[in-house]
Amino acid sequence: GCATQLHPELYGEMPEVSLVLGNREKLVKECYQKEKGKFVSDIRKSDFDIPLIRDFEGKSRGFIQVQQGCDNNCTFCVVRLVRGKNKGLLPDTVVEEIKDLTQKGFSEIVLTGVDLTSYPYGLSELTEQILNEVPMLKRLRFGSLDPAGVDEKLIKLYQNEERLMPHAHFSIQAGDNLVLKRMGRRHTREQVLALTQKLKEARPDMIFGADLITGFPTETEEAFQNTIELVRLCPITLLHVFPFSVRKETASSKMPAVPVAVRKERAFRLRTLGKEILRTYLNSQIGLKEKVLVEEEGIGYNTHYIKTRVRPEIPVGEIVEVINKGVSQDEFLETS
Repeated sequence: GCATQLHPELYGEMPEVSLVLGNREKLVKECYQKEKGKFVSDIRKSDFDIPLIRDFEGKSRGFIQVQQGCDNNCTFCVVRLVRGKNKGLLPDTVVEEIKDLTQKGFSEIVLTGVDLTSYPYGLSELTEQILNEVPMLKRLRFGSLDPAGVDEKLIKLYQNEERLMPHAHFSIQAGDNLVLKRMGRRHTREQVLALTQKLKEARPDMIFGADLITGFPTETEEAFQNTIELVRLCPITLLHVFPFSVRKETASSKMPAVPVAVRKERAFRLRTLGKEILRTYLNSQIGLKEKVLVEEEGIGYNTHYIKTRVRPEIPVGEIVEVINKGVSQDEFLETS
């Protein structure tokens, strides 16, 4: 995988490791039949196939990786080094896979990718084709989206298509423009605010999640407060917060570092804010109806990707309408 792709020699030197496989090789059956050795090709010089997974036994959601690789150059990221160039499945292939999964009983499909909005045949066009050609599909959701890659057509689809779930998770990373520039991101805080406002206007019940990094090199307390403010203004309801982690192969590793303790302390503050925003949102939804896809006995996720406790007798895979009865930590308690 990615770690061995980046440092095959490190893993090859470990006495307990007999076989080292890179990102391309891990998808090749024959490689697993070798007794020992190091098999890691240069992923940057040639493409490799995107694997299709057709069996999600015991799951109620199906996942399709439609895109792989990245052509961008974020200064903190090694994806380009380990995943190769941007590539994607053909749209017709994606549609056929979704048809097959829906026929197998999957009610929700999630499109994923390393850089999903850079899907080479157009993410908006693919989404429209899926919704038009697979009428039996009940719910469609995306993995992480780059704010810079969300176009007007995709916003319009959110507005007009109830089957496109009203939940978007963005790779925002920071809320300060100078930090964003030093990260090599393609968006500004103003563009994120404008995007979330447009989506809210198109779909008033839309909620947002985001990936955010604290303590990126040169981040000041003032810059961090800009991130805090952005989270409040959007608002971002579902936060994934990570203290900055150095990758020596990246440009950010040569920038003036923020002390590790400060990175962690800022992450704690941001996570605390995230919990407050989530709890406020959950409390505002008590008494309202929601549709929940049951994913395991007694547990499901609603259209906004909020975990919901349901009656244990409801079959896994069924979409059921519930009333949000109460809140426990970060999930709803329901009564039908």
